[in-house]
Amino acid sequence: MRILGLDYGARTVGVAVSDPLQITAQALETIRRPRETKLRQTLARIAELCAEYEVEHIVIGYPLHMGGEMSESAEKALAFRDMVVRRTGIPVTMWDERLTTAAADDILDEAGIRDRHERKAVIDQIAAGFILQEYLDRYGKNREETGADT
Repeated sequence: MRILGLDYGARTVGVAVSDPLQITAQALETIRRPRETKLRQTLARIAELCAEYEVEHIVIGYPLHMGGEMSESAEKALAFRDMVVRRTGIPVTMWDERLTTAAADDILDEAGIRDRHERKAVIDQIAAGFILQEYLDRYGKNREETGADT
């Protein structure tokens, strides 16, 4: 069983998936839509990915302000979470995503990817990978400390 990571944005959703042992996250794809409110196909694609990868849990980035306050984007992410749960029936955890896009930008800089279109094509899925990896790292530590098994 795997965990899916999502980086929800106004027109895109970056997607990452864990390995079967839930140790590492891999960037998977970026789902695009023409308008922020056009979510039907996005939700259908997420449901397809959940079935394909036998997903048992979903982690969605929670875009809080740097001080930890709720942002407008965070409210939209919560509404998106509710839609994902209704569509898939899979439990969702919201995960603080502060600085994940900046970290993804740094990775693209290090890789020498300067073209704006190339960056735009992958930045959301890289951010989703960071969100999911942070969750896996924290979950793995908690599992080791508590002796819990998946």
